[in-house]
Parts: sequence; C-alpha cells; structure tokens
Amino acid sequence: MTTREVEHEITVAAPAEAVYRLLAEVTNWPRIFPPTIFVDRVGTRANHERIRIWATANGEPKNWTSHRELDPEGLRIVFRQEVTTPPVAAMGGTWIIEPLSASKSRVRLLHDYRAVDDDPQGLAWIDEAVDRNSRSELAALKENVEAAHAAEEVTFSFTDTIMINGSAKDVFDFINEADRWSERLPHVATVRLEEDAPGLQTLEMDTRAKDGSVHTTKSYRVTFPHHKIAYKQVTLPALMVLHTGYWTFEETPEGTAASSQHTVTLNTANIARILGPDATVADARTYVHTALSTNSRATLSHAKTYAEHKSGG
Repeated sequence: MTTREVEHEITVAAPAEAVYRLLAEVTNWPRIFPPTIFVDRVGTRANHERIRIWATANGEPKNWTSHRELDPEGLRIVFRQEVTTPPVAAMGGTWIIEPLSASKSRVRLLHDYRAVDDDPQGLAWIDEAVDRNSRSELAALKENVEAAHAAEEVTFSFTDTIMINGSAKDVFDFINEADRWSERLPHVATVRLEEDAPGLQTLEMDTRAKDGSVHTTKSYRVTFPHHKIAYKQVTLPALMVLHTGYWTFEETPEGTAASSQHTVTLNTANIARILGPDATVADARTYVHTALSTNSRATLSHAKTYAEHKSGG
C-alpha cells in the first residue's frame, strides 16, 4: 500500500499559544477555514476528542470523523480520520506550532494518507484535495489570527427565536424541505436543492430584498433530524465575507422553541458602494442584521403556521 506524506507550512504574525488555541477550538473552524462547513464534537476525554467534520474537497461536500489528541504544552495537535470517505482509505496528520519570536510563529501542517485499493487516480485526487485545502486552511489561519483584533468590530452573532404550538419534527421538516420554499416563502423567488448524501445538502436560491432586488446565494447545509440544521454560505451578498449559522428545534413544555442563529463578518470594502459614502460600519451591521433577521423571522413564522396546522394547533 502506498502511503503519501506531505507537509505545508506558513509563518503567522501572532504568538504560538494564540495560534494553538484557535486550532484547538474546532467548533470555530467554519468561520476560519473556507472548506469547512460544520464541525460537531461527538466525544471528549482528557486531551482526546472525537469530531465529525463536514467540508468541501475539490468543490464536493464530504464528511468524516476524526480523533484528535491535544498537546497544549507541546503546541501540537495529532489527528486521525476514523471514518473516511472514498477515495480516501486512511488520513491523518499533525498540526505543529513553533514560536519564532514573542509575536511570530511557524505553523506546520503534516498529512499522511492512502487511497482505496491503492488506486492511482484516487491518490491523485487526494493529492490535489490535500494540497488545495492545506494551502487554503493555512492562508485562512494566518489571515484570521493576524486580523483577529481588527475583525472584532465587523464580526457579530445574533439569534431569533419563536415559540410554536407544534412538534419539532414538523418545524424541522419545513426548514429541511427547502426545495419547496419558493412555494411557501414570499421572499424566495427560486430554489435549487441537492442532497447527494443523506443529511448533506447544497442549497442555491434567489431571494427578494425589501427594495425588490434579487440576490443569489449558495449554502452547504448539514441536517440533524429533527433538532438542528447547520449551514455555511459560500456565495455571499456584497456586504458579507462570512455567513454561517444554524436552525434549532427544541421541544419544551410550552411548545417548540425554533431558533435561527447567524454569525456574520462584514465586507467593509463594499459599505460605501452599497449604503452610500457616509455609511459607517455600524450602519452596515444594522442593515445586515435587519435583513437576515427579517428573512429568518419570516421563515420561522411560516414554519409556525405549517407546524401548527399539521398538529391542529
């Protein structure tokens, strides 16, 4: 069996400990790494954890389960995929963070992998995916760490919640069946939904803004029946460089609490063009928050009507 070993590295203008912390907090990866859609921590003990990762590889959504061993003193994280997706037969590696000075560090990303049946075409596919994703991850890591303080003002999160007198399953179904949104939601013009693997969706849609303009967005979604749908937008409106979020559905004694959470990083370069020369970051934040919240609350309101009708509530 052919095992390939490759290494990528980058220099980051940030302390090694800060870089390590960012890598260790795996739930933040969708915000940091462009290929990552969603990460779910499925088990932890001491410095060991099992995580499930959904990400794109060469533009195709994939998912796998990895085991990680965290070494905060040595500034190393060893990872090994437990459940791989063809053509990958085995995949593992190590993050190594090396201090170069008090404010600079070197990040090395090592991989070792094998292809299913030692297939040369499969190995070539993995070579390309690992190289592409490693360069993307390291560049994004560098950018994210170095811009961490500057980004605080332009990155924000918020959640909208409504109570529904219906089952979590029915509310989940409404959000999950996005291919019917153009029939069910007035602000959605057209929808294209693909689900090549159960629970992993590609959603493209055209939505109408309050001013009548139409915006096209593309998202990858990961579904967890019947309590959560996580997503990451990869085709974004002009005022955003990042948009991740999730829908949650929790049954309580008072009914189902249905929530829509958003995390956004503003595209400051487009603020003047979109909102006018005098617009501020605060104006853009309010504009984006209002637009996303309006659409989320409209969607939840229609989900409420749907679920309550189904339950006779």
